[in-house]
Amino acid sequence: MAWLSIISIWIIPVIIGFILLYGTFKKVPTYETFVEGGKEGIHIAISIIPYLVGMMVSIAIFRASGALEVVVDWLRPLLLSIGLAPEVFPLALIRPISGTAALGMVSDLIATHGPDSYIGRLASVMQGSTDTTFYVLTIYFGAVGIKQMGDALKVGLLADLAGFIAAIFIVSWMFS
Repeated sequence: MAWLSIISIWIIPVIIGFILLYGTFKKVPTYETFVEGGKEGIHIAISIIPYLVGMMVSIAIFRASGALEVVVDWLRPLLLSIGLAPEVFPLALIRPISGTAALGMVSDLIATHGPDSYIGRLASVMQGSTDTTFYVLTIYFGAVGIKQMGDALKVGLLADLAGFIAAIFIVSWMFS
């Protein structure tokens, strides 16, 4: 166990040192390359701000308007019939959009129902089994100027759906 602790402390500095030494050995101007990367990072950060603001405002409007609760109430009988707790369904809707909002939902579910409850476990597994598809596509594709993201969106949402379904089956199987 002590070795694991030592490795975890030293792995990042060793990798960075290796990259710098290898770059110097290959006669790459490592400092200048680092500075250029920093400049590019600042430009990318500035270029994605409009996408971030649009995403955050959209999520806030959706949650504050009560539309999320209306959708959950409308789908409650269907959700119960497939074994999905209606309290967890908003997480399935929000998770592909915003990781922060989804984490807040998971925290609320765990605080309300407990970490060892079916709902707490299901929310935790869903949070860990899926990604923020819309966020990732908006930020990364927007940063490099890609406008056509249809296939990537389909694959990302399909992967999220597979993660949600797998979470339901695995948590039901292991903890019911």
